[in-house]
Amino acid sequence: MTKIDAARQEYKDWSRLMGVETLSKLNETLAEGRGIWLINLCEARQERRYVEAADAICGSGKRIIMMSGPSSSGKTSSSLRIAQQCRVLGIFPRVLELDNYFVERDRTPRDENGEYDFESIGAMDTNLLQDNIKALLEGREVVIPKYNFKEGRTEFDPSRTMRLAPNELLFMEGIHALNPALIPDIDRSDVFNIYISALSVLNPGLTEIVHNSTTDKRLLRRIVRDNRTRGISPEDNILRWPSVRRGEQRNIFPYEENADVVFNSSTLYDVPLLKYYAEPLLHEVSESSPAYGKAQELLRFLDPITALKPAEIAAIPPTSIMREFIGGQILV
Repeated sequence: MTKIDAARQEYKDWSRLMGVETLSKLNETLAEGRGIWLINLCEARQERRYVEAADAICGSGKRIIMMSGPSSSGKTSSSLRIAQQCRVLGIFPRVLELDNYFVERDRTPRDENGEYDFESIGAMDTNLLQDNIKALLEGREVVIPKYNFKEGRTEFDPSRTMRLAPNELLFMEGIHALNPALIPDIDRSDVFNIYISALSVLNPGLTEIVHNSTTDKRLLRRIVRDNRTRGISPEDNILRWPSVRRGEQRNIFPYEENADVVFNSSTLYDVPLLKYYAEPLLHEVSESSPAYGKAQELLRFLDPITALKPAEIAAIPPTSIMREFIGGQILV
């Protein structure tokens, strides 16, 4: 059994133990007015997973924490919550943003269409990244680069310095984080890998098509979040999705088994929540749009699911993963 399969099976077993292992049971739970009960239960489970991840990190003695996962898996929220649990244990994270380690624009590889391929591992300045990591692990101070995306070049500001104290860890998150080629010269005994994904499993049969598509659920998360925060329409997001998926297949999924911990960011209430926000957005996609077919497919995905009520949504805590998508999140 792969690590991903094991995480999926654990989630399935837990859902059965809670008595919410099928779509009909989920709808019954909501119809009985137990939506807030379900939200609190799922959030308590997630909190236990954050604690377990932090315990594993601190118990490993490793100082480099690499986190990766596919789009809209809740990587940002999960990494912040895990970092918080590390602080509780007296181990403090410092974030090194991989987005600042791109090569100069004239060195950026191009894809088969001649466009810049920013998702390629070749677009990363792995030499500079490794030099900075080695210096930090040795206790030396380094100037952290700032990548100017508009001009396609790396800038160095002497005020942007970092030094690791003995009780500090280096946290990095990105699509290539679990790919050994990102930091090939760094001793792997110093690296702890976390894979974050929104794995979703209810019992097969009636609910198999409806609720078991991790991919469709992530797309719904992305549609809701991007419409709210970036002004990206559901139509544009649907049309971009195949490209996102190709990048995941090439750069993320091949390295998922390198994870020391697989963190499942799914909750049993997430699709009922997403239905409340996504359904009206999907109805906006016109029949003449090339995104219409996929929009209708997503609406069919949502149709048998009972949506959360506004009062239930209000009960979702501000530290929840799902607040990353619907808004109202307070995490630092």
